[in-house]
Amino acid sequence: MKKYRNTIFYFVVTGGFSALIYWIVSKAKSLEIGKKFPVSVSEKGHWNDFLSSLTQNLHHPLAILLAQIITIILVARFFGWIFRKIGQPSVIGEIIAGIVLGPSLLGLYFPEFSIALFPVDSLGNLQFLSQIGLILFMFVIGMELDLKVLKNRANEAVVISHASIIIPFALGIGLAYFVYYRFAPEGVAFLPFALFMGISMSITAFPVLARIVQERGIHKTRLGAIVITCAAADDITAWCLLAAVIAIVKAGTFVSSLYIILLAAFYVIVMLFVVKPFLKKIGELYGTKDNLNKSVVAIFFLTLIISSYTTEAIGIHALFGAFMTGVIMPDITKFRNVFIEKVEDVSVILLLPLFFVYTGLRTEIGLINDPYLWKVTGFIILVAVVGKFLGSALAAKFVGQNWRDSFTIGALMNTRGLMELIVLNIGLDLKVLTPEVFTMMVIMALVTTFMTGPALNLINYIFKTRDAAVLDEILNGNKYRILISFGNREKGKSLLRLANSLVKKQKETSAITVMHLTLSDEVHPYNLEKYEKDRFLPIIEESQILKQEITTLFQATVDIENNISDIANNGEYDLLLVGLGKSIFEGTLLGKVLGFTTRIVNPDRLIDKFTGKEGLFENSPFDERTRKIISKTKTPLGILIDKGLQKVNQGFIPIFSSEDSFLIDYAQKLIYNNNSKIIVLDVNGHVNTNFVLKSAINSLEQKYPNNITIINDKIIKKELLAKQDLMIISIESWKALVDSSSIWLSGVPSVLIIKP
Repeated sequence: MKKYRNTIFYFVVTGGFSALIYWIVSKAKSLEIGKKFPVSVSEKGHWNDFLSSLTQNLHHPLAILLAQIITIILVARFFGWIFRKIGQPSVIGEIIAGIVLGPSLLGLYFPEFSIALFPVDSLGNLQFLSQIGLILFMFVIGMELDLKVLKNRANEAVVISHASIIIPFALGIGLAYFVYYRFAPEGVAFLPFALFMGISMSITAFPVLARIVQERGIHKTRLGAIVITCAAADDITAWCLLAAVIAIVKAGTFVSSLYIILLAAFYVIVMLFVVKPFLKKIGELYGTKDNLNKSVVAIFFLTLIISSYTTEAIGIHALFGAFMTGVIMPDITKFRNVFIEKVEDVSVILLLPLFFVYTGLRTEIGLINDPYLWKVTGFIILVAVVGKFLGSALAAKFVGQNWRDSFTIGALMNTRGLMELIVLNIGLDLKVLTPEVFTMMVIMALVTTFMTGPALNLINYIFKTRDAAVLDEILNGNKYRILISFGNREKGKSLLRLANSLVKKQKETSAITVMHLTLSDEVHPYNLEKYEKDRFLPIIEESQILKQEITTLFQATVDIENNISDIANNGEYDLLLVGLGKSIFEGTLLGKVLGFTTRIVNPDRLIDKFTGKEGLFENSPFDERTRKIISKTKTPLGILIDKGLQKVNQGFIPIFSSEDSFLIDYAQKLIYNNNSKIIVLDVNGHVNTNFVLKSAINSLEQKYPNNITIINDKIIKKELLAKQDLMIISIESWKALVDSSSIWLSGVPSVLIIKP
């Protein structure tokens, strides 16, 4: 009876109280007599009543906002992916996504849908959410600034940075002189209009610039340090300048704005000499603890909100307060990591795209409907490029940089991106800029950001330079050079053990480079060195145990697979070793089903389908990442399926065809360098019929009779496989094994799949 007690109690309680509810509702019917109600369901019809209810739900402000967010995130991620694929920052794609969803495209060709998705009365909600996103984003940007870098390179950085601000600022004011009469809003004086034109010309997008520097692999060079320092100094100066410009615009006259500027100066002093020491004290107290409690996190977020509120109340915009809070955060990596992780995903993925679309909804390309207006737009772009690009380059040359580095600094400082949009939106909100001018300036921001990558490529081409990754390597044709690319640190150690087994006795005539690439949006400039050290520390420790010298190579990128292939192809390596990302059973029935779904979801597979490349890897036994590396790498490639590889004392090489003869070269390296015992399985009798194979194996048998064994059986016993440390197989033979669902797959040791 005990085991049924809970069940009986459940039914008695739920049934009894349900009956009580029904009785109360039935009795309450009499209370409705004499009351007036809307049209009854029976009169309208059940279906019509359902449709009416559904329509009301869909038009509810929350439902509209959620539909907008879903659409915006999907479109922004799609366009961001497209622009990453063509070597551009994803922010450009997200800005384009905003314009596409605005009146320039969606509103022009699908006006009914545009009005339904973005009704005018819903834009207020979108604006406020996007402003919250910007506040969080500027908080992160402030934290990413490394003020210690400014101290170390203050002289050069300040000269270049301030020249890159004052020159375009002056040119912007000069431009305002020519366009004020025709394009300034009614009732706006020349000074505020000219100041906004000047600040719009002189802004630099620190986040985009920092990502490009990482992706180009120059962050550890002297040039990279100077550029990052210049951008940091530029950011601080530009935001202080913007705060002053906003104060002047809101006050109406320069003299009146002095009160606001004095208040702002007092605010900055309080933040630097009162709030910063207070936050630093909290950082010292809680920085050593494993977890930050919610009260500590609340203090920092409350500081952010109060700071943003204060600057908004003063009249210099809430974004300056958010930026300032980020700058004064305790210089403790753990603290900054915690807050960036908590804030960045929400702001960058969820809320920032709302800002891009809100900007896009205010950008009407159709307003530029006259050749004269396009000429003015072109002139704006020209002035922006001349002022920022040439101004920065000439200043860099003056302080002692060579022409290549000077032009590189100019190209990077000319990047505007999101920061420009923030300034332009503030100008439009203050009614200092007309929709026409706003649209022209948005186009200028897109063009100047888009041109950064091609400009850097052109500079490198003109000055005949090579990538930093290749320059750091000493190209020696007499050396056998192995490049290891790892993601997971444990897999990286296995790859290093394997590489060491191939060159252990030939250290004078061999070189091993260990490379780690990471996505640029997953690592931040301020902790780049610490991240690199953490990634490589286990690999370096393993190399010391093996007594194997290695060269490390680290790079942040937007396309890991393409960069791996490019570095391998351009670096004159003899072998690229990578790890396989997925299960060895990829390609079985389950693998094929999963492969079918990934072809639908993954845009790369769709592109390959249309270009015809998909056929090369049909029923591929490899994951998407490895498949892309295989298709693009021209150097010999080894793919390790790691099952805890510790040593390569016992090796197994199946020969399925005469094309597998190149595998004997790897057997020879293992035997000579590692004294490995190698079993060669001659599946189809090719060893006796193929001259190359027969000669290579006979040579090994004569030199190392105790290290090589030939087996002619077509079926291998699992017991024998279990004793092996490594199986070496060609890529075509591995594919055939997977396609045939061979029983080997369940018993193989670690596997090295080689593409010659």
